[in-house]
Amino acid sequence: MIQVSNLTKRYVGRTAVDQISFEVGQGEVVGFLGPNGAGKTTTIRILTGYLPASSGTASIAGFDVFRDSMEARRRIGYMPENVPLYEDMRVKEYLRFRAQLKGLRGRDVRKNVGEAMDLCGLTEMRSKMIGSLSKGYRQRVGLADALLHKPELLILDEPTNGLDPNQIRRVRELIKQLGLTHTILVSTHILSEVEMTCDRVIILDRGKVRACDTPANLVGRMRTARTISLELQAEAPLAIDKIKTLPGVKKVVKESIDENGWTRLTVRAESGRDVRESIALIAADNAWPLRELHAHKATLEDVFVEITQSEHSS
Repeated sequence: MIQVSNLTKRYVGRTAVDQISFEVGQGEVVGFLGPNGAGKTTTIRILTGYLPASSGTASIAGFDVFRDSMEARRRIGYMPENVPLYEDMRVKEYLRFRAQLKGLRGRDVRKNVGEAMDLCGLTEMRSKMIGSLSKGYRQRVGLADALLHKPELLILDEPTNGLDPNQIRRVRELIKQLGLTHTILVSTHILSEVEMTCDRVIILDRGKVRACDTPANLVGRMRTARTISLELQAEAPLAIDKIKTLPGVKKVVKESIDENGWTRLTVRAESGRDVRESIALIAADNAWPLRELHAHKATLEDVFVEITQSEHSS
């Protein structure tokens, strides 16, 4: 659905996108990630026809976004980070206006507007002035707008920007639902949402693609240390000294001690090393009561931090 090859965008004094290449297949839901200034929004603007590239190629459903711009854009539903809306129009009125701008006429306008409002939970808000809507409902109007012409591809730039946790959850469920019938490229900073909704992840940093794989595979290849939390009843310095001697342990940090002498420690172990059994044996040998021993599972956030920080420190 999306094919990008050696895409580059240069501004005076800096390169925002530096020869990136990637593909998004039909029916995929792909997370497009990166720190601020990584080049995500620039890439999205090139794909959607808002910006020309300096060099390289990009196509949507086989149509070059530069030579066949109109055909490419007909296949895209785009929701920008800050959705531009006419606040003095009612929801249904605005969506009808937008449908007509997209070339829909007559019965198709009524049908598509009704279906988009149903899908985005806007039916009860159809007569409300857009200026009176909450941030969450404004985002829904923007998403309904992107769906009006029933595009093959949805490009969503920070669709949960400014939403509260309940609204984020509803948008997440909607993206899952839309992923059954659309190809979706979604840019977001909420990495837990990406893990729950996306088939694959593309991570950009400083204008380059640093990683491209499934969330599970990226987590599985992490090089950083494993983190283990434990709570035991022992003298903290003695416990730390003994645990430090275990093979594979890189660091032991005292987090807290309560009034009953329970000491909470964080252990950093080498990647792939599980030292929990050895810690339990040390506690048993020293008659230290142990009431917590927990290995933290790596997340996509850990992967993101590892990739972007290692690139900046290299």
